[in-house]
Amino acid sequence: MSTDDRPVVVSLTDPAASERARSGTKAATLARLARAGLPVPEGLIVLPEAGRDWEAARAALAAGIAGMRRGLFAVRSSALAEDLEGASFAGQYETELNVPADEVPAAVRRVVASEANERVRAYRRARAESVDETSGLAVIVQRMVDAERAGVAFTADPLTGDRAEVVVSAVRGLGDRLVSGEAVPDEWRVRGDHAKRGPGSENVIDAAQARAIAALARRVEHEFGVPQDIEWAEAQGALYLLQARPMTALSDVDWNPPFKGWWLRNLRLGELLPEPVTPLFADWLLPLLDSGHARATREDMGIAVEPASAVINGWYYTTAQGRGSPAGMLLRLIRRPRALMRLFTLLVQTQRDPRKADALLTRLAERWRDDRQPRYDRKVAEAEPRVDAMSREELAATVDEVGVLAGELGWSVESVAGSAWKIEGAFNRFVRRYIAGALAGSYQRMIIGLPGTEPDLAAHAVYSLDPYWPTAGEHVAASLDPAVLARHRRLREEGELVVAACRAALAGDPVKLRRFDELLALARRYAVLREQQTRAFTRGWPLLRRAVLRLGAMSARGGAIEKADDVFFLTHAELTVADGARDLRTAVAERRSRWDAQRRLVPPLEIGAPPAIARGAISGMVESARAASRQPDGAIVGHPASPGRASGPVRIVSGPEQFDAFERGDVLVARTTAPAWTPLFSRAAAVVTDGGSLAAHASLVAREFGIPAVVATGDATRRLRDGQIVTVDGSAGWVEVGGDRWGADRP
Repeated sequence: MSTDDRPVVVSLTDPAASERARSGTKAATLARLARAGLPVPEGLIVLPEAGRDWEAARAALAAGIAGMRRGLFAVRSSALAEDLEGASFAGQYETELNVPADEVPAAVRRVVASEANERVRAYRRARAESVDETSGLAVIVQRMVDAERAGVAFTADPLTGDRAEVVVSAVRGLGDRLVSGEAVPDEWRVRGDHAKRGPGSENVIDAAQARAIAALARRVEHEFGVPQDIEWAEAQGALYLLQARPMTALSDVDWNPPFKGWWLRNLRLGELLPEPVTPLFADWLLPLLDSGHARATREDMGIAVEPASAVINGWYYTTAQGRGSPAGMLLRLIRRPRALMRLFTLLVQTQRDPRKADALLTRLAERWRDDRQPRYDRKVAEAEPRVDAMSREELAATVDEVGVLAGELGWSVESVAGSAWKIEGAFNRFVRRYIAGALAGSYQRMIIGLPGTEPDLAAHAVYSLDPYWPTAGEHVAASLDPAVLARHRRLREEGELVVAACRAALAGDPVKLRRFDELLALARRYAVLREQQTRAFTRGWPLLRRAVLRLGAMSARGGAIEKADDVFFLTHAELTVADGARDLRTAVAERRSRWDAQRRLVPPLEIGAPPAIARGAISGMVESARAASRQPDGAIVGHPASPGRASGPVRIVSGPEQFDAFERGDVLVARTTAPAWTPLFSRAAAVVTDGGSLAAHASLVAREFGIPAVVATGDATRRLRDGQIVTVDGSAGWVEVGGDRWGADRP
């Protein structure tokens, strides 16, 4: 008994169990569901007051256990701040499973003690919880379900927010195999009476079982009136409800573009925008970049191609068809035959026979090297020393000019550097057709380690093209492993051995040997050009960031915003308002909150249906690059971006604040990477990204560091978990859960 004579150990069906202020959110939720008739395993709640007289509480606990059916028990936390809509605290407190009856009291004490763990305190600080850290912790003791299968279910799609669909995940045995990341679960999507199976290798439930689990989840949702995330288990044909919480970070989102077409997150600027963009980027810098791009295409191709960019739920997308209808663009091209021929050469000949496109690409590369890059560099160099003395008008004009010049460079990168992967594809097709037997591994081994592609970390390397984010020069600790250059030279030497073997295989056919040499020379030349262009592109970003923050400081002094970096959550028009003329602090707070929510979304890599010719070209390139390999059941499949095979523990990295925690031998798993991520590659065993392409930063840098990479997996950051041991096959393009912790077969 407690000091006020109220019981400190109560049954889940006791009215006291529903007092959230005493029993905590999780226990109160289970108590309500049990009273509503849902299949919650029988159990007890040890209330926080039990600590005042532990011996009496121990006796009450023993009596309660004696009144339950024999077997093992699960002992879990139930904190006041746990399972809230804004903070789940999932996995923060200790949980003990398969506990014998006589060991339950000791397990309860260990769970209570976990409230003092540093990870719990850090999570609380990160969520700015107002709950008193000393408020105490209730503990749930339930009969252990000897599950034959278990998992979770969401009553709304956690990626899109679609509330018409229940997403069910299932594994064999206990659900901790899913939570710990030991298994890749089966995934089912249930919409009404229709159940559709997705990826997974467990083969543990069928459509009827998926519908039954979905129905249970819907009952929980009906009880609370909001979308729910439930844990379930099945034993001896009976379905049990183990836990329920409101879905955190769920937004009512759709991914509808502004007009029809095939919209990609990885095309053009998307490769360097790993986060949702801020309002100021979307409203000011993005239109400047698009304007410069259109100006450069008019100059180079004889027709202005203004890229159609869109910001959807905060995320950047673009469509290759440009603005206007495809029919309208075709009509414009027919009227400009020279422009049509140039575009045909750039888009088609580069893939079919790059030797026929070399003359055009050479002219485009010369215009970049002799004109566009020097003009851009001069403007940046001239403005940098003057930023701190510029007026508001001068700062805005500088951003305008540098933004347009960067957009022009963006076209040069797109047309020249963007052709490198097409040339590689043609080279790879030749190799696979005529000398596959002489090639041990991927063709990529012959185009890495080249002089001029040595890994480096320029001060202007970006984490994101959105200047909200600091550049590499602002991270004092950013550095590369000194052994990187030695490894790079070794890759070149190994590549030359592969080249020699291929040339020897063609020695009896001079025509094919000459074509091999020509294609190899082109692939290498444009690989080096690609590296030079992409590194130089962001030369102006430290200047852009300084200029915008100066404008923000002026607005903060005038009282329009709180602090300088609030400026990124203004629109361009708001930024031009005279200092102090409007109080924009409320608008900034609302936009920051919305942006934070958008960061938790997992945006699709593409929206809409691609033209058949485009889909065929991309899939053909990817499949030709994929080495023959047995794909393990349940593997996460993406694009084979950098050859080799390695195993290690997963480390999911979402931003620069996590760079220092990344350890040597970890497998880097991220949505996408950008140049400022380069130091991590020197410590990584392998790289896996949600987005990307064969020409993405992660692909190119992983090759130069000699580590395997798989990109464009779609959702690896959601399906994998920190600490999981995975095997990454960068030649075949798959990731398997499990493998030798230190095993590696580098290219």
